[in-house]
Amino acid sequence: MGFKIESSLLDACALAILSRGDTYGYEITQQMKEAITISESTLYPVLRRLQKDGLCQTYDQPYQGRNRRYYTITKKGREKLADYRSQWRAYRLAIEKLLDGGRTKEEEEKGGTEQ
Repeated sequence: MGFKIESSLLDACALAILSRGDTYGYEITQQMKEAITISESTLYPVLRRLQKDGLCQTYDQPYQGRNRRYYTITKKGREKLADYRSQWRAYRLAIEKLLDGGRTKEEEEKGGTEQ
């Protein structure tokens, strides 16, 4: 995709992934790559920021003879994710309205071609 992704959208995506269950950095990167272009070197600062802000926590678990760091969303992180989702819906509708000539898909589906 050719659009620049801002930090708050990266935060929202990471929190959405963590809301589905605890996971580790590489797996978060792979899931995010399904929607956006991101590297692990971009993701880890995002995860550190989320941790610093109390939106996620980490714990280590042994895996094939070494420790793997897992990330888990906190209650505060779930609350922030709900806020991000609300903001995203409003943002998405506003952008769709601009790109689609002044009407959202929902407005067009409700009927007519008035503008």
